[in-house]
Amino acid sequence: MTQYHITLEEGVVRNLLMGDEVDKILRNIMEQLLNQFLEARSTDICGAELYEQSEERSAYRNGYRERSLVTRFGKIELLVPRVRGHSALTEGFIEKYKRSEQALIAGIAEMVVSGVSTRKVDDVAQALFGMSISKSQVSRICGVLDPIVNEFRDRPLDEYYPFMIVDAMYLKVREDSRVVSKALYVAIGINTMGYREILGFSVMDKETKESYAGFFEGLNRRGLGKIDLCVSDDHTGLVTAFKEKFLGASWQRCQTHFSRNMLDKTPKKHWPEVKERLKEIYTARNLEKAKEYKDEMFERLREIAPKAAELLDEGFDDIAAIFALPAKYRTKLRTSNLIERMNEELRRRERPIRIFTNEASVLRILGTVIMEIHEKWKVSKLEFDMKEYFDHISSISQLDAAEKGGGVEEAA
Repeated sequence: MTQYHITLEEGVVRNLLMGDEVDKILRNIMEQLLNQFLEARSTDICGAELYEQSEERSAYRNGYRERSLVTRFGKIELLVPRVRGHSALTEGFIEKYKRSEQALIAGIAEMVVSGVSTRKVDDVAQALFGMSISKSQVSRICGVLDPIVNEFRDRPLDEYYPFMIVDAMYLKVREDSRVVSKALYVAIGINTMGYREILGFSVMDKETKESYAGFFEGLNRRGLGKIDLCVSDDHTGLVTAFKEKFLGASWQRCQTHFSRNMLDKTPKKHWPEVKERLKEIYTARNLEKAKEYKDEMFERLREIAPKAAELLDEGFDDIAAIFALPAKYRTKLRTSNLIERMNEELRRRERPIRIFTNEASVLRILGTVIMEIHEKWKVSKLEFDMKEYFDHISSISQLDAAEKGGGVEEAA
């Protein structure tokens, strides 16, 4: 085995024996050792010392290149000799360095996605590697996530999802040296097996019919063709775009959002009564009973809150679409709570960031969180047992066929 003779400066040895900053001293020693090792190895490969005239010379040096190396003692700077015809001078420990660098990149990306602030990421890098990491560096490092997120966003979808829930949350994003508000659209679906899936997500400047139409068209291009019921708030652009892109589908207005709208139009002293009466409507055993409760509430509201009465009359059909489903499916699909819980997790991860550097960083970081949630849903328990639902729609189809054919026996 080749042996190399390495020397250390007297000051380094003295500091090692007497100094307190052990990590800094060891980092200095390692830097000197590795640089001398690289110089000695280049001499071994060339068969001659630097500038030495020798008949045994087999190669020639061609300057140096600087290389940073992250070690357990911190970041050190190497001067790697260039040797013509030899690219394997640093074979071994530099390859190990590359693996460590990739681990560092993956670790930083994981910290950011997990909701660790950039300042704390910098603190960790300083403590472990003796190096500082800026916000822009963190952003570039997390760029390794882009192809993974893009692949997930572009994956094919099933043609049919019985239920879909759509929502938007607003985030602060830097754009042209300004901080602006942008909307993150997210759609989740219940597939035919009864499991939840993240169907898609996208960043838009605002909520408009055109932007929602583009969002739904993206789902269509990836294979989604049929939805039975969509749950969302009553944003006009969302509802209009959905009804245009998914003809024949039903829309359920989130009852939680509707309740808030009702209370906004009701004097505060009547809130308890309004909440109780709305609960009677929401939990009625069937549509007929819900209409009875609605009529009673309407007459009462005409006395105490006329604007709320008008809203109830206009919005009843939208909040009652859920009664077309069997009772066991209504509780979870009468509101957008299935997506609101996911939004809470996104907010938890977004809070330390506060302001995203650009749209790409939103998709990169929150997209990775969304992917994590999607993967958890794939192995979680069923959200719905879909057998009763499909039996229900099958019986409705038979009744429709009977009516068109002139009777049940004729349809059969």
